[in-house]
Amino acid sequence: MAEKMTYKDAGVNIDAGNASVKLIKDSVRATYRPEVLGDLGGFGGLFALNAGKYKEPVLVSGTDGVGTKLKIAFLLGKHDTVGQDAVAMCVNDILVQGAEPLFFLDYLAVGKLDPEQVADVVKGVANACKESGCALIGGETAEMAGFYPDGEYDIAGFCVGAVEKSKLITADKVKEGDVLLGLPSTGVHSNGFSLVRKIVFERQGMKGSEHIDELGTTIGEALLTPTRLYPKTCLPLIEKFDIHGMVHITGGGFYDNIPRALPDGLAALINDDAWEMPPIFALLQKWGNVDWPEMYRTFNMGIGMILIASPDEAAKISAHLKGEGETVYEVGRVVRGNHDVTIKGGVFHG
Repeated sequence: MAEKMTYKDAGVNIDAGNASVKLIKDSVRATYRPEVLGDLGGFGGLFALNAGKYKEPVLVSGTDGVGTKLKIAFLLGKHDTVGQDAVAMCVNDILVQGAEPLFFLDYLAVGKLDPEQVADVVKGVANACKESGCALIGGETAEMAGFYPDGEYDIAGFCVGAVEKSKLITADKVKEGDVLLGLPSTGVHSNGFSLVRKIVFERQGMKGSEHIDELGTTIGEALLTPTRLYPKTCLPLIEKFDIHGMVHITGGGFYDNIPRALPDGLAALINDDAWEMPPIFALLQKWGNVDWPEMYRTFNMGIGMILIASPDEAAKISAHLKGEGETVYEVGRVVRGNHDVTIKGGVFHG
């Protein structure tokens, strides 16, 4: 008679999965808003929308993952920051339409379940949710033996937010002469890492532990700096000021993302002398001999979020942000054109 087999023999450890849930419970509960119903362990997350807060609520949803930046987390054995990347890529996307993030769910697929590793990843998710004001109301951890190498995983997620219909931000309000205000990024964020890895680890032959003087840290630590969360900074602005448009600079950089916020017949003129580009981008450009237009189409180049407003309103927004200790740059203007983006230095003076 053949030897008996179990699910664990096939590489799936249910006990390890249960252990990981116990490790993350406190982190997840710390994100709960008053609208959250129930607790961990249900088949679906429950969230009672506060309908009294809105006259005409519009739900806005977004989904994304971290991408090949995870390869660097595997290389360095550092897993406590990539959860923030997963959250940021979602909440920042729905933010540009004026939405307040309400709740988030994650999906984590692993080759072999390591409860401590899972806890590190999910704690990063939970901390980012808490900072963004959204509740982590559920998720899925899938142990997929033989699909991912041991120690590796993929993480993705989605969030749902809400905005008053009258405050919904679309391209319709953007006008010629509007000002583009840029908020700084924290670094490369979560886009372009296939090129980053090719430059740093293949062409330069680095291991990730090399200290880079220009960065003040190791190359690995610099690249794992998590994506900035913009809701706490931008939600008060959406409430207080007349913002015509917003742009999250993600995959596609300036050239592909800014046109998404422009109506027909308009374009953007960007002054790249307006802000100080973080040194990581100059290093990547030099090490990879990457053409500058390719850099601006791949990376955020130090500007992670753009607000579009009339000149008068932009001045008020800028003054408000600076009063709050935030850094903001006047990075461009809306001009006539056909959804094109022109980037050059010294093209205007604020």
